[in-house]
Amino acid sequence: MKWKKKGLIFVTEGRHSWAQTHAMIPTPEFINNNCLRFYVTVCDKQGIGRIGYVDVSANPLCKVIQVAESPILDIGDPGTFDENGILVTSIVNLPDGTKYLYYVGFEIGTKIRYRLLTGLAISRDNGKSFARMQKTPILERSDQELYFRGGPFVIYENGSFRMWYVGGNKWLTINGKEMPVYTINYLESNDGITWDKYGKVCIDIVNENEHGFGRPYIIKHDGKYKMFYSIRVKYLGYRLGYAESTDGINWIRKDQDIGINVSESGWDSEAVCYSAVIKINDQYYMFYNGNEFGKTGFGWAELVEW
Repeated sequence: MKWKKKGLIFVTEGRHSWAQTHAMIPTPEFINNNCLRFYVTVCDKQGIGRIGYVDVSANPLCKVIQVAESPILDIGDPGTFDENGILVTSIVNLPDGTKYLYYVGFEIGTKIRYRLLTGLAISRDNGKSFARMQKTPILERSDQELYFRGGPFVIYENGSFRMWYVGGNKWLTINGKEMPVYTINYLESNDGITWDKYGKVCIDIVNENEHGFGRPYIIKHDGKYKMFYSIRVKYLGYRLGYAESTDGINWIRKDQDIGINVSESGWDSEAVCYSAVIKINDQYYMFYNGNEFGKTGFGWAELVEW
């Protein structure tokens, strides 16, 4: 692939008390033919994330139209798995008009740094408001995925739900800091709410320079499932990866084909991560974060060649 970087779209820049920094994990959906909504996680001064949105035009492309004045989903109640921050990762539009918003709850630990577990919020008013399905995770910890069951990307296909997510139960010390170790796993569900305890590993750690992955994003193109994901690289931070599959379960990694990397300077000079790839007017675009997990906002790139 070859991508042409187009620059930044949005930086939070202290808009509100709940939105001081970051615009993490841009998660797009079409509001109509002329407008794209990006669900994003923004942070307050304490670094606690909440979910808002940024609306941009589809023609001309990526002109900011509207920004959320208040969170569409706030942090959880005291003592819940998402009391210390939430990260949006996937939006699913169902045939009856219901929207399922999948997110990650950030739970601070004492003997470990944190846990990441998956929650679900539902909208029945076309996205005007979202309410939690439940106060507990829909992906709860299990023996094989004790600390991490997060980063989900979900599609509704042929009457069932398919999820790709990050799961793991290990930590690794890098430069004196404990860092998470996890793989990208796969699950299916009849209702999008109830999921098995254990997923099938579909993207595994393959060399000593990797220790985990970020939110996968899957499209169907040219008769294949194509996955864009973030690779946590030791001593470097995030880089983007790419894989292909005929069934969405068994994947061939082709990271060398991703065709996009950090810039020499600027907002994405240290990292590229959390990409989403969509088709707009017969052209494919990538929306992604740069340095410091999206602290510098999110930007975009245009596909020049597959």
